[in-house]
Formats: sequence, structure tokens, C-alpha cells
Amino acid sequence: MADDTLKEDPVLRFDAILDLALVNGIIDEEQALSIQDEHDNSGKPIRELIVTLGYITEDDLLGVLAGYMCTDIISFANISISQDVRNAIPAAIARAHMIVPIEVGQSSITLATYTVIDPTATDELSFILSKDVRLVLARKDEIEQFVNDWYGDDSATVSDMLSNIDDVVTTDPSLMTEGSIDEKDLEAQAGSEPVIRFVNLVLYQAVKDRASDIHFEPFEKEFRIRYRVDGALYEMQPPPKRLAVPIISRVKVLANLNISERRIPQDGRIPLTVAGHQVDLRVSCLPTQFGESVVLRVLDRNVVALDIDNIGLPDDILDDMLIDIEKPNGIIIVTGPTGSGKTTTLYSCLKKINTPDSKLLTAEEPVEYDMDGIIQVPINPIVGNTFAAVLRAFLRQDPDTMMIGEIRDFETAEIAIQASLTGHLVFSTLHTNDAAGAVTRLIDMGVAPYLVSSTLEAVLAQRLVRTNCASCKTPYQPDDETLQRLSMTRDQVGNRSFYYGRGCQTCNNTGYKGRKGIFEYLRVSPQIREMINEKKPTLIIRERARELGMRTMREDGVRNILDGYTTVDEILRYT
Repeated sequence: MADDTLKEDPVLRFDAILDLALVNGIIDEEQALSIQDEHDNSGKPIRELIVTLGYITEDDLLGVLAGYMCTDIISFANISISQDVRNAIPAAIARAHMIVPIEVGQSSITLATYTVIDPTATDELSFILSKDVRLVLARKDEIEQFVNDWYGDDSATVSDMLSNIDDVVTTDPSLMTEGSIDEKDLEAQAGSEPVIRFVNLVLYQAVKDRASDIHFEPFEKEFRIRYRVDGALYEMQPPPKRLAVPIISRVKVLANLNISERRIPQDGRIPLTVAGHQVDLRVSCLPTQFGESVVLRVLDRNVVALDIDNIGLPDDILDDMLIDIEKPNGIIIVTGPTGSGKTTTLYSCLKKINTPDSKLLTAEEPVEYDMDGIIQVPINPIVGNTFAAVLRAFLRQDPDTMMIGEIRDFETAEIAIQASLTGHLVFSTLHTNDAAGAVTRLIDMGVAPYLVSSTLEAVLAQRLVRTNCASCKTPYQPDDETLQRLSMTRDQVGNRSFYYGRGCQTCNNTGYKGRKGIFEYLRVSPQIREMINEKKPTLIIRERARELGMRTMREDGVRNILDGYTTVDEILRYT
């Protein structure tokens, strides 16, 4: 057993490894702050930074971790691991947590890792594997090599699990029940070990694959499970139709929903930790003709990346926004469809202006990101906590800045207007097709044009488009038809190439990897205010804004095509 070099838990101020290094005198506080800043800016893991900067070797760090965890350090060169032990954990779980099974007993399992695993994650592993978990440590390179060698690529994981679950389900009477099912039967089905392991695998795999949504969809003759990655839906191998009820019941159990109620919609949430990374799964259940359709929205709780300088705004729009968000009062609106990154943009703005001398309040449904120094209030209409009610309470909390998750009706819009007129800066979202449409949308809600013109400062419209995979990006010369679809001429393109992704292993043969924003930014100038007062239609306002220098989303999309970031099809799809 390793020496207990750390007698008591440190007060966690940074990442766990950074705290341990600080407590053990490996680095001082100034160095810890410097490493944390580098991690926030670059996204590089704390462990990698502390080793590469030369503060400690990998082996010495392993010794510190072993002392803290009161566990052993092992070497794979000195042990032999059977195939049965390897098969003790699903491949997706091994990759998600970077763990290797070393020994399996009747009621316990020994797992090798290279870092501190969050106690919550340890409890989840114990639950998933139905065994008590004991952790030992090994070198990072050894763990990574064994995980890659043993568990291969991601594609076989779900298939293997489906094969296993199908084998079990034929012998498990509780899972063969059809027709009317009482609550006790539902609980038995949801608590069946193969169902538990399969649902956990689906959730972990979705988070690991950067899915934004998970769809469980029952039909007459099949049960589909689909992930939305980079805005596109991908279907995984479907489970047997008879497993629809047990799987959906399991999801409802995790979300603390009423599993016996299948006649009305229900909403809930599932907190999840994957490799020390916290996410929330927002659950929506909808009764359909052939059972309940369940959609889970994946909400990333990590706010490290919420930086207005890094969300992809063009330089000219970024410069204008940085000026506008520092104004003492007014309304700034971000508009776009669901899943277009509106909340991320708003939080990036809030993070920029979040200083000790200002008070920031948010009203959201639900709270999607946890942010230090900002008071966040979840909306709950069932108990009367509506946007309008919360906003009225906000005005009595002496705020400087407020964020409203969405302006949905006249009452909410009216209070936002009043808040702006009384010296507050208000951020919010609307669902419109473009920036100019936000103006007419507010007027259509019943807000007087003179109030819109006197309070509205700017509107940012945005979409998220898929970006070309860097590994298989291929240039080509566009034909005349393509240019015509983009309203471009050959002279405008010159000798520049367009790009598309051929498809490769990196992007799962889609040709796309990741997403990027396209934007248009309407600043409410005196000329635009005059047009608002005159109730000019959206088209007229848009054209006048273009004359004053606004670049439309289509034009910003064309710029991204010429820069090689995305494809013609993506831009035409969203603009």
C-alpha cells in the first residue's frame, strides 16, 4: 500500500490534481493560478500542464495521487489479465472513464486508472457494474494503450451490448411482459440489470460522442434510438421493440418521473458525470400512439469555454458587441431557432461583464450553466414561477443586469422594457428568422413601437452550421449552378476553392466535424429607430440595415465557405 503522504483532504480551490500539487508543496499559489489560467485559455488538461511545465514527473505525480487515494500503483508488465476480466466492463465505460479492469470478484471489481476519479463517478461505476469498486493507479500511457488495444473503436460497443441484452431478455420473464403493465411490473423491468447497463451505456456513449440530444422513439414495429451530433441526427442500432417500455421506464426512473403515468407529458432531469465532467440531461416525455417518445437534451455544465472572444464571432461584430454589452441600460436580443447556441452566446456576454461591482440575475427554463457570481433562478410555471413573476421580483433585488431566457409574451416583454427604461441592461432571446424580425416580433406581441425603438440596442441573429472535417477536407472548383444558388459571380470567387469533407474515420464518414456560428448583427441606429417608430416591415428594416453596414447571415455564410470552414449545402440549409 502506498504511503499516506496527505493526511487530510485539501480544501478544493482548483482542480483536484492542482490542489494536491499545491498542498504537497510541488507548486506555489502563483504557479497554481498560472496553470489554471493556461487551462482555461487553452483547454489543456491540468495533469498535462503540470507535467509538461516541469513541476513534477509523471511517476512522481502518480505517487502523490496514490498517497492521497491510499491505494497501490501497479505496472501492466507485472500482471496478466484474462479475457473474462476485460469483458467485465462495457467498452464505452472503459473509454469514458479511462479505466482498465484488473481483478473481478463475486461482489467487487478492481479498476486501474491514472487520475483521481470523482466519488460520484465511483458510485455510478459501482451502480453500473453492480459491484463494489476498488481503484488502483497506473501510468497514463499504459492505461491509454490498454484501453485502445482492448476495446477497439466505438462502433462495436452498442452492438455488443444489444447482443447481450437480447440474449438476456429472452430468458428474463419480467422483460417479456406485453400489453397492460402495472407499476410493480414497470419497476421490475426498469430495474433489470441488462436494461440498467444498456441505458447507462447509451447515455455515456452519447455524451462521449458530443451529442446534443438523445431520442428514444417508439413506432408500431420498431424502437429507434438516435443521437443528434453537430445538428444532424444519427440512428444507432435499434434495440428489440419489446424493450421500449423497460428502457423508457429506466430513463424515467433516473429522471425521478412517474413511471406509471403514460398519458400526459412529463419533464425531468438527470445529472451525469462522465470522466469527471458534469452534464445535465433534460428529459421530456411525450405520449404517442405507440408509446412514450423521450428526448434528452444534453446540457454541458462546464463553463470554461464560455468566452465571448472564442465563440466564433467575426471581428467586426465582436467589436460592436463588446461596446454594446457595456452599456448601462437597454435591451440586447439574441435570436435564432432551438439549438442555435443562443444561450451560449448570452452566457459568454454575461461572463464578460461579470465583475464584483455589478449584480447579475438570470431567469431560465432550465438553468443550463452554473456561473459563479451570478444569481440564477429556474422558471417553474407549475408553482407560479413564471418569467413575468420572476422579473417583477428581480426589480426588487437591485440588479444591474438581467438575463431573460426567452421573451414569449407581452407581459414578459413589457417588464423587460420597463426594466430597461429604469436603468437596467437586459439580455434575452427570441425565435425569429433574422435580426430585423425581432423588431416586428416585439411589436406583434403588443409592445408600442416607440418603446421598442427607445430601449432596443442591438439584435444578434445566429445559426450553427457543421464544419468540414479537417482530416478529409477536399478542395474543388464550384460550378455555375452552385454560384447561382449563392447569388455569386465567378469574379467574386476568383481563384479560391470551395471545400467539402470526403468522409473518414475521424468524422464517422459524414464529412463534418464540429459546428461553427454564422451571424448577423443589427445595431439600432437613429435611422433604424425612426423606421421602428414608423412600423416599417421587416424587409425594409433589413435592407436599410444592410445599407448601413450590416452583413446578413447568408453573406456571413458565404464568407465561411470561401474560408474553407463549411459547405454550400450547410449554408443553403440554414439561410
